[in-house]
Amino acid sequence: MTEDRFSRIRQMVGEEGFKRLSEAHVAIMGLGAVGSYATEALARAGVGHLRLVDFDRIRGTNINRQLFALDSTVGEPKTEVAKRRVVDINPGCQVEAMDMFIDAGTIDAALAGRLDIVIDAIDSLAPKVELLSQSLKRGLKVISAMGAALRTDPSQVRVGSLSEVHHCPLARGVRRRLRRRGFGIDVCCVFSTEPVDALRKAAITYDRPDEDETLHRGRKRTVLGSLPTLTGIFGLVAANTAIQWLVKGDPPDEEKDEG
Repeated sequence: MTEDRFSRIRQMVGEEGFKRLSEAHVAIMGLGAVGSYATEALARAGVGHLRLVDFDRIRGTNINRQLFALDSTVGEPKTEVAKRRVVDINPGCQVEAMDMFIDAGTIDAALAGRLDIVIDAIDSLAPKVELLSQSLKRGLKVISAMGAALRTDPSQVRVGSLSEVHHCPLARGVRRRLRRRGFGIDVCCVFSTEPVDALRKAAITYDRPDEDETLHRGRKRTVLGSLPTLTGIFGLVAANTAIQWLVKGDPPDEEKDEG
C-alpha cells in the first residue's frame, strides 16, 4: 500500500481541515523568490487546485533565491517548471499554468472561475496594483507580499493590514495607487518592519539588463539585492496564512462578523 504522503498534515489539521485544503482553489501570482516558496508549501500541504501565473522564464540570476531555478531549468517558462514540481509533489493536484503578464488586458483571465485565495507575489508596482484592485473589486481574499529586498532580519517579518505597513517603499506606492482607484487599503500583507533606508544607501544596485525584451515587461527597474532566507520566509508566511484561513473556514470574515 502506498504511504499517505499527507499523514502529518492530517494529524495537524484534522480530516475536516484537510478536506478543505484538498478542495481549495488558490492562485499564486508571480513565481519568483516569494511565489516559488509559497507554491512549494501549498503543494506540500495538499492544496488540491493551484493556479500558477507568471510571464517570465528562468534565468541564471534567479538561482540564488528561487526554488524553480536550477542549471537544468534555465530558459524554461517558470509556470511549466512550477507545474512539474507541484505534480511531482502531489500528483492529485489540479494545476493551471498560465504564462501571462498581469495587466488590464489579462486580469479577467487570471482571476476567472473559483478562487478561494489569491497570493500576490508580484514585485512590480503596476501589475501588483492591477491585481489587488481587481481582486478587491471581486471580493476575493488576498494575501499580498510587500518588499523583501534588502531585508536581513527574519524576526521582523509580520502579517497585517496594508494600512499598518511601514518602512516599505513598495507598500507606499501600492497604498497611493489603490486610493487613487477608489479602493480601501485593508489588504492582508506579509511585510517586514525592518527599515531599509540605510540598507538601500549601502546596497550595490544596477539597472536590469535588456537581455531579452520578452522577459522584461513594464518600466525599467533598479535591481536590489535579496537574501534567499528572507524571500523564502515571506513566501512561507504567505502560504501559512492561506493554510490557516482555509483550515479554519475563512476566519477573516468570521472575525469581522463578530466585531
